[in-house]
Amino acid sequence: MKVSVNWLTLLPVLVPALAAILVLLVDAVLPRRTALHWWFAAAALVGGMVATVPAARAPVRTLCGSGQPCLYAADRVTAALQLAAFACSLVAVLLAVPVRRASRLTAVEASAVLSATAGAVGVGAARDLGAWLVLLELATLPLVALVAFRARRTAVDGALSMLTTALTSFGVTAVGAALWFSATGSATFLGDAAAQAMLDDDKRRGVVLAVLLLVAGVAFKLSLAPFHAWTPEAFDGASTPIGALLATTSKIAAVAALVVVLRSASAISSSTLYVLGALALASMTLGNLMALREQRTLRFLAWSTIAQAGWVVLPLSTVDRPGLPASVAYLVVYAVATLVVFAVVTLVAHADGRDAATDLSAYRGILRTRPVAGLALALALLVLAGLPPGVVGLVAKVAAIVPVVHQHAWWLAIGAALNAMLGVAVYLRWLWLLWQPAGAAQRDPAHPVHRVVVALGLLALVVTSVLPGTVLAFLR
Repeated sequence: MKVSVNWLTLLPVLVPALAAILVLLVDAVLPRRTALHWWFAAAALVGGMVATVPAARAPVRTLCGSGQPCLYAADRVTAALQLAAFACSLVAVLLAVPVRRASRLTAVEASAVLSATAGAVGVGAARDLGAWLVLLELATLPLVALVAFRARRTAVDGALSMLTTALTSFGVTAVGAALWFSATGSATFLGDAAAQAMLDDDKRRGVVLAVLLLVAGVAFKLSLAPFHAWTPEAFDGASTPIGALLATTSKIAAVAALVVVLRSASAISSSTLYVLGALALASMTLGNLMALREQRTLRFLAWSTIAQAGWVVLPLSTVDRPGLPASVAYLVVYAVATLVVFAVVTLVAHADGRDAATDLSAYRGILRTRPVAGLALALALLVLAGLPPGVVGLVAKVAAIVPVVHQHAWWLAIGAALNAMLGVAVYLRWLWLLWQPAGAAQRDPAHPVHRVVVALGLLALVVTSVLPGTVLAFLR
């Protein structure tokens, strides 16, 4: 069978994948130009974003066989996830330039970031089981190495926790993929194979079990409770730029993989998908309760990620059509706000030392000592809490609940509303410290790159809060 390949359509995946190899070759030629590797990675990520533009304007497909479905397909939703993955990785790379420029493993770290980004970008467009599995793991395994590269005990513990979870996740996902192929007779996530299998009683059980296992496998990577145990250890052990990558790009990859599965399993009843809703409520509740008592900054952000993951998947627990754009929109809003928080933490950690930034009390009075960074942190926390003037966070939460209400899943809607109120208390606890009188500690000047990233993040939050419907309108 002849397969047609449009290489231009594959550029969003090829650019970071090839750049991951080239950065190692550049290191072999210029081993001492460590900062160059990060700037090369940043340029490759910008190139990948440009290559994604065609899919953002109209659906694109490639790897098509005669009479067979295309194995690579990207539409506007997929393009939004790809652009978000590129942007989040780009911010993480820019944050890492001043922090990791003296490391002997700079080229390897830059290559790992690019490899993980290639996996995150590709998994949302992959339509065959093999590529989907490989790209999902490619988005995960390099992050394990990036956590371990910090070479401290907490980093090793976090990396081992991540590796154990990754292996378990892959096992569960592989079994789910095998069941999918057995029940549907198709090695792709396209066509009406699942819908036809649902008409047969025996195959229906196989399809439902396959979807549940695939969802469980992705839930490990998305940090949904009860598959979240690795997250606090990994965040606490990783460097702050890599923590930003864990909190954003890896979550985007997991959501993209989940969207592929749920789109192909649209014939499954809403009662089956309510399992995802139960996971969402468990994640919100556990993440918020643990964040309320957490004093360590990075572990607080880990529990925040777990809670926010519940909001991301909540709209996907229904068969309502607006659920998909609502989920992706919430993911984008969460990613922007979380990146701003990590940018401020990185700025403080690099200027005053990591120990000065890893306790919430270290940010006491930051609105007076570092006004721009303090304002950016305050607005990001308000967006995550869904409080004005962070209007875009409130709009995203409402959009996430609307599909649940349309399906009359009142237990999900009430649980989400209660967690929204609990989340306000979580973020106000940190926000309150920003206005308190500053301590007597000397504040060192921040690195220019970090100041630029924080300022741009603040601008992005302001623009999206003034025009909160822009993201949802784009995805519709």
